[in-house]
Amino acid sequence: MSNLIPLEKIENKILLMRGMKVMLDRDLAELYGVETRILNQTVKRNKKRFPDDFMFQLTRMEAEYLASEGYLGGALRSQFVTLKKENTNNKEKTGNLISQIVISRWGGTKKLPYVFTE
Repeated sequence: MSNLIPLEKIENKILLMRGMKVMLDRDLAELYGVETRILNQTVKRNKKRFPDDFMFQLTRMEAEYLASEGYLGGALRSQFVTLKKENTNNKEKTGNLISQIVISRWGGTKKLPYVFTE
């Protein structure tokens, strides 16, 4: 009985996307006790066993929305950086400022997450 997962933990992982109840691949992998990449590989290798709408990949816009809502490792984080520009000829600081905005997305992952339907 110690392997049972509290219902509240599962319910808190369910999202409504494209009119369907879904769970993020990383949350489902956590429930099964496997790595996210292993879960996704296993499903892709056994596609014939699952209906076509069993899982789908999020669009960039959907992933950015979920990130901003804190579902993908926290909200989008931005940092405003200001540096003094150096003169490359004699390495003097000229007083000119260079500014850059750095934005970190959903945990730095390059691939868009998958979600699994009911």
